[in-house]
Amino acid sequence: MGHDSLPLSVAIITKNEEARLPECLASIANAAEVIVVDSGSSDRTVEIAQNFGAKVYHEKWCGFGEQKQKAIDHCTQPWVLVLDADERLTPELVTEILGVLAQSGSVAAWSIPRKNYFCGHWLRNAGWWPDRVVRLFQRGRSRMNDRMVHESLIVNGPVAELHSPLLHFTNRDLTQTLTKINHYSSAGAEDLARRGVRGTVAKAMARAVWAFFNCYFLRTGILDGAPGLVQAQTHAVNTLFKYLKLWELQQQGRQSGKHPRPEDQ
Repeated sequence: MGHDSLPLSVAIITKNEEARLPECLASIANAAEVIVVDSGSSDRTVEIAQNFGAKVYHEKWCGFGEQKQKAIDHCTQPWVLVLDADERLTPELVTEILGVLAQSGSVAAWSIPRKNYFCGHWLRNAGWWPDRVVRLFQRGRSRMNDRMVHESLIVNGPVAELHSPLLHFTNRDLTQTLTKINHYSSAGAEDLARRGVRGTVAKAMARAVWAFFNCYFLRTGILDGAPGLVQAQTHAVNTLFKYLKLWELQQQGRQSGKHPRPEDQ
C-alpha cells in the first residue's frame, strides 16, 4: 500500500452500470479494497469491476438498504465507504479522507457534502446542495437500515463532517428519469405498505401537489431555473405514483411478501 492509498473498503451495489461504473472505480482506484455486489447485470458491469480489481459478489435484489448491507458485510478494512455507481470522489475528497483516517479519535462516521448533477445541470437549491450523506464509517459501528429506497446508515457513535464534495451524476436524461421514477415509486410503495400506511387516490394527489410546492417554492428550487422546475416536477410525479402504487397494492390485496418486488414490475 503506497503512502497515498486509502486504508478502507469501498462498498458498491450494481446492476447494468457499465456506462457509469468505470469513472466511479477510477475515482477510488487507490482504495485498499473494493467490494461490488451485483444483482444480475446483463452488460459488462461485472467484467469492468473485475478489471479494476474489485471483489465481485452476486446477490438477488432485495432492496437498496439490505443490498448495501450485504456489500458492507463483505468488507474487511477498518473503515468502509459506501458509494453508488453514479458517484465520484474528487481528488480533494480523497486527500481529506486520508487525513481524517490518519487521526485517532472517537468519531464513528463522517458525513460528506454531495454535489448533485441532474440531467447535466448542477442543482444548488431544494436540498440538493450540500445534501450531506453519511457514507464513511468505522466497520462495525454502522449498519444500513432495511428501507427499499432512500436508505441510510444507522450510526453507533458521533458523526463528524467532511468538507470536500462527493460528485453525484444522477439522472443522465429524462428517459432515465422516467425509468427511475417507475422503480423508485414501486420501492417506495412497498416501503409504505410494510409500515402500514394506507393509500388513496386523493392522498396521492395531495402528496404530489405538496411535494412540488415544497420543493419548488419553500425549498427554493425555483432559483435553479428550468432544471429546478423539471426536478420539482419529477419529484411530484414520483410522489404521485408512489402513493398510487400503494393504493393499487392494497386494492389487489398484495401486501408484504404477497406482491411483486419493484424489479419484477
